[in-house]
Amino acid sequence: MSLSGFRWYMRTSRTAMNVLCLPNHKWRDRTPPLCCRSMSSPADPPLTSQRYSVSRLPFSEVTPEDLINFQKFIPGRVIIDEADLRSHNIDWLKTVRGHSKVLLKPKNTEEVSQILKYCNERSLAVTPQGGNTGLVGGSVPVFDEILVSTALMDQVISFDNVSGALVCQAGCILESLNQYLAEQGYTMPLDLGAKGSCHIGGNLSTNAGGLRLLRYGSLRGTVLGLEAVLPDGSVLNCLNSLRKDNTGYDLKQLFIGSEGTLGIITAISILCPRKPSSVNVAFLGCENFSSVLQIFTMCRDVLGEILSACEFLDSECMRLVETHLNLTNPLPENAFYVLVETSGSSAMHDEEKLNAFLEKALDLGCVTSGTVATDHSKIATLWALRERITEALARDGYVYKYDLSMPVEKLYTLVEETKARLGSSARSVVGYGHLGDGNLHLNITAKEHSDTLLAALEPFVYEWTSRHNGSISAEHGLGFKKRDHIYYSKSREAVQVMQGIKHMLDPKGIMNPYKTIPTTDR
Repeated sequence: MSLSGFRWYMRTSRTAMNVLCLPNHKWRDRTPPLCCRSMSSPADPPLTSQRYSVSRLPFSEVTPEDLINFQKFIPGRVIIDEADLRSHNIDWLKTVRGHSKVLLKPKNTEEVSQILKYCNERSLAVTPQGGNTGLVGGSVPVFDEILVSTALMDQVISFDNVSGALVCQAGCILESLNQYLAEQGYTMPLDLGAKGSCHIGGNLSTNAGGLRLLRYGSLRGTVLGLEAVLPDGSVLNCLNSLRKDNTGYDLKQLFIGSEGTLGIITAISILCPRKPSSVNVAFLGCENFSSVLQIFTMCRDVLGEILSACEFLDSECMRLVETHLNLTNPLPENAFYVLVETSGSSAMHDEEKLNAFLEKALDLGCVTSGTVATDHSKIATLWALRERITEALARDGYVYKYDLSMPVEKLYTLVEETKARLGSSARSVVGYGHLGDGNLHLNITAKEHSDTLLAALEPFVYEWTSRHNGSISAEHGLGFKKRDHIYYSKSREAVQVMQGIKHMLDPKGIMNPYKTIPTTDR
């Protein structure tokens, strides 16, 4: 079986396969940025403080004198116009909304330091914001917190073409970094559907996982160092590019996944791998989830070191991207689809291994149909079916999102039980995610927010996940929406240690309040 070109095949027998060219569609090579808010309803969501049971903590309110002082720190970059603030006060899913009256746009670490020092002295609460692509309400205010954006902190500081160490400011957009590195023959070790909008600082703050964690590991392993401004304005410089440094505590790990509650990450150093010269994508159809698991097992056994991604989606996901985004399913209708990506340095070697994998999958009968892409534009076409599911869901209605990790064999059982539990009360119940790290994205859409539907989902989803030794947040973070559910995944003692760290670094609690860590014991 040749991988040249872009072909569709369906098993009819071991030796006979239909091979047809896919119709020539016009596709965008890059994923649309998540900041385009083309939702089903133009209406803003209710204020978070009205929809949820939350009380404002005793922080100071912004005064005209504060605005004058901010103008001294960052002249011309203090935004107070209500229309300009609107998109910064609302999350991308349009499920939470704050009412911040000021947005600050520093350009460097010194300016961030001045801002936080002043806010700490005045007891003004702060919400750090990157690309605002978060899905748990972590990057928008709950009340009137001051927004500090990293959008203008978008410079590459240095790149070592020998070691692959990249140092850059926290506001660099992930896709822009990837384009910069591609010119040097390197790539980022992180890839997300939101890559056209998300900031690398936000990726670190949420410990984003992404599509290629299977190949490159988590940010906790690839980040070499970082610089952060603490709540009192002091600068913590751990921005080294050493792969081995065993002197004392690894302080950068405190800020990776802290969701802006301990300070603002202003710069990072990250180890980047060489850009693969050979990339292939196989998109496969399966009749059931057992076949999906078989394919994943075969991927690891046969593809080994060249396997870079293994994703799955169900038929309802496919229906949504077809309906709302006008994407085309290249295969006959299947219950499940698996996207397998390989990347390496030898096209012939990789093609040989992929052929062996496909032959084995066909022999075992776990694949009913499939297609293979070897050139960039057609690979992007297949990836769009997976990467743009979030966008399609947002267009389907109000979305209840759950980002869970659990034993891979349990991933779809929760989806099935949720469907049975909700019945016709939900518009759609879908499951998709990363097989390589046991990460399920369970999503439920409805015409609008419903307290009744939410009560049917929570705590059911969290209890089910905890009962099966999973985590209620695999890669999105806890943010505002999931903060109080942390005890389903962490012990009371562990949360108390986190609260102690928070109080030590941020005694006034000004950094991203109401998020991530409960302020009181269970």
